[in-house]
Amino acid sequence: MTSSSSNTPVVGLVGLGAMGNGMAQSLRRAGHAPHVFDVRPGVAEAFAREGGTACDTLAALGAQCDIVVSVVVNAAQTESVLFGDGTTPGCAASMKPGSLFVMCSTVDPNWSVALEARLAQQGILYLDAPISGGAAKAASGQMTMMTAGTPAAYEKAGAMLDAMAAKVYRLGDSAGAGSKVKVINQLLAGVHIAAAAEAMALGLREGVNPDALYEVITHSAGNSWMFENRMAHVLAGDYTPLSAVDIFVKDLGLVLDVARASKFPLPLSSTAHQMFMQASTAGFAREDDSAVIKIFPGIELPAAKESKK
Repeated sequence: MTSSSSNTPVVGLVGLGAMGNGMAQSLRRAGHAPHVFDVRPGVAEAFAREGGTACDTLAALGAQCDIVVSVVVNAAQTESVLFGDGTTPGCAASMKPGSLFVMCSTVDPNWSVALEARLAQQGILYLDAPISGGAAKAASGQMTMMTAGTPAAYEKAGAMLDAMAAKVYRLGDSAGAGSKVKVINQLLAGVHIAAAAEAMALGLREGVNPDALYEVITHSAGNSWMFENRMAHVLAGDYTPLSAVDIFVKDLGLVLDVARASKFPLPLSSTAHQMFMQASTAGFAREDDSAVIKIFPGIELPAAKESKK
């Protein structure tokens, strides 16, 4: 059943990871019955048990939905979602003219601009809509979306964006502006995590009690959201990847690519990128991005806390 017989559009969501699963839950709470797809076996089916429809293929999802929200890692995965992997088709081939594709990944803004034009040739509307806020805010519908697109794309989206995010910023009437703002956000996020790790590492090296240091900094002018959030992981000795080291290898690399194209210097971003690269090649690529602290020599990190049963 599609919106041809209802004022409520049929929404599909691809990628039920840390962010995508929460976004799909938010859609469900808002009265949608989202169609979902994930490459991992059983993930979509598990979500659909509480409401919604699990799709076996991207083509099936595209054919049944008025709006497709893509929450995958990067541009390459987004390409696969839309246009397939060479063996199985993506959703673009089956999406109806006038339907909407919402791209939530962190990508090169120029790539996003080109994708808008490419989809327009097929009659598909496009929204450049990177997201921020983390898994907890995605699950509670409190995340931020940085969006840009045509008036027709926004009209098609209707209230659907507000169902997933507390803040939906409209940054332009064509693709690109949303991705530019997200790149700048990732510059700050990556640099702040690297700086937080450096500060905590120095405290450990100087013999400061790490819990006391955390308490003081989080109530002082030197605090940042990233220090407060990520150094809590370090104190717990828990490097379960909510956002992995390699995410910032990718995202800070993208930041530098964007700046390099206009010959714009980014000394802090360059240093932070090297820190995440070092952590990745040292074997911490898939650990939480707070594991960048492990590159510092001569410090003893807090041990993992035993779980209480």
